[in-house]
Amino acid sequence: MSSPTESDGILLADLSATHRDLLWVLSQTGPNESGRLHHALTDYYTDGIDQAQVCDTLEELIERDLITKHTHDTTEYRLTKSARRELAARQAWQAGTHNSEGGYE
Repeated sequence: MSSPTESDGILLADLSATHRDLLWVLSQTGPNESGRLHHALTDYYTDGIDQAQVCDTLEELIERDLITKHTHDTTEYRLTKSARRELAARQAWQAGTHNSEGGYE
């Protein structure tokens, strides 16, 4: 049996740390604006991170169907179901609950 990540064709392991960190922040904060996401990463990265890099990374995550962009009065980014499944699978892997058949318990 394949893991959720294999069946969807998207692997968090294939993403950069910045991509994964942005997904993690969105999972913790819920829908958010790019400025707030940039601020959260600036607090985390000791060398800082450029706002343009955050925006580029958000666009790449949209292309991979891991987040969606909603524009009303402001632009807000949200996780997709695929992203939530990927994050859950990664957490299971990190917790050591990944079974020998490639699935998660």
